[in-house]
Amino acid sequence: MFSAATLRELFRLALPMVVSQSAFALMVFTDRLFMSQIGALHIASALGGGVTFFVTIALFQGVISYATALVAQYLGSGQLDKCPRVVTQGVIMALAVQPLLWLIGWQAAKLFALMGHAPDQVALERQYFFVLLAGSFLALSKTCIASYFSGIARTRVVMISDVLGVLVNVPLSYVLIFGKLGLPELGIQGAALGTVIATGFSVAIYALFYFNRIHRKRFSVLRSFHFDRGISLRYVRLGLPSGIEVFVGAGTFNLFLLLFQSYGVNEGAAMAIVFNWDMLNYVPLIGMNIAVTSMIGRYVGAGDMTRTNQVISAAFLLAVGYSVLLGLFFILAREQLMNVFATPGEDFSVIVALGSQMMIGLATYVLADAAILIASGVLRGAGDTRWLMNTSMLLHVLMLLVQVYIIKVAVLGPMASWWAFVAMLLMLAAIYLRRLFGSRWRSPERLAKVMAE
Repeated sequence: MFSAATLRELFRLALPMVVSQSAFALMVFTDRLFMSQIGALHIASALGGGVTFFVTIALFQGVISYATALVAQYLGSGQLDKCPRVVTQGVIMALAVQPLLWLIGWQAAKLFALMGHAPDQVALERQYFFVLLAGSFLALSKTCIASYFSGIARTRVVMISDVLGVLVNVPLSYVLIFGKLGLPELGIQGAALGTVIATGFSVAIYALFYFNRIHRKRFSVLRSFHFDRGISLRYVRLGLPSGIEVFVGAGTFNLFLLLFQSYGVNEGAAMAIVFNWDMLNYVPLIGMNIAVTSMIGRYVGAGDMTRTNQVISAAFLLAVGYSVLLGLFFILAREQLMNVFATPGEDFSVIVALGSQMMIGLATYVLADAAILIASGVLRGAGDTRWLMNTSMLLHVLMLLVQVYIIKVAVLGPMASWWAFVAMLLMLAAIYLRRLFGSRWRSPERLAKVMAE
């Protein structure tokens, strides 16, 4: 069981992260809402282009985001001077991978046509994708500095920086998309450009907190600007399994998404809208996941397994309670939620009918998402990244093979594909929970090895 003090600490740490991640969700949500005012094709294209960009940077972002656990472990063991050195190594990595990212991105952009998308959709997806790719260094740097502040339990800094970024993004994207204030009408490129500019603005806000005199002195920030071979090797060794896990998960999900969009524009638009509402559940839980990773890393670093167990119980109480309420909302208001994205002057009935059925599946798997994100946050904070990598890779590849069979071989309808996706998430949640409540990752020998690496 958990103590009231642990629940309060988790809530206090997680709330800013939930607000931060929700701000990001709002940014994506409004971009797609603006796209819906142009047409269903633009909604589908923004989803395809955006997810493909995330897949392109996923491996590197997954490695860099391990800064949360790494910094938390150093903080818990009292090695404060090593915390900002993690940031330096992360920024060096972000800069070093840029040429590789462009090479990967050039090849990834060919997927849209290979998946059988209409030429008009391919053109829009490529526009959105390449503008986001141009800002990849800013995106990776933001991940690094945000992970650092999460690791030292200053999640309010993450909240402030991300919320201010969204407050810049929403009006800026509106102006750029629709050509207001005398600027040219950029459409889908304007949505991507607004995101890149807002990301840069958020990085600047993070820098103000990072170089604050009190923080700078406490963590010896000015002595951290050098390559640290030991930290870099530990960063990559522990973070690479996490990065591979994120990459394989995102890659298989993206291929599933692109395969599903080959059913047609209406099906692609319905999926885009459902996943937009999915963000109300998934993205705040990402904030909880980050907070859990930070707290678990800190208590594992301090060797306090009693508090570790209390954090697990408190996290499940908050996450499951939230997802249950949201799942009920998705079922009861499914048609109204689909109609929010109706394009003026167009027949939206086919999209609403399909999307309403898919919303029932969404309401089914929100609890699975809660279980997966809490369990993975605990295991990642405890350094059990290799198991996470192997399990995630195996199950996501299996999911993709099943989807290829359903969509391309058996040529079944979109709902067969969708319910197979839901079933996969439920299976993944069951396996993660089995690992979490097992004893292998908790053994003192394994935990001591993680801290010694």
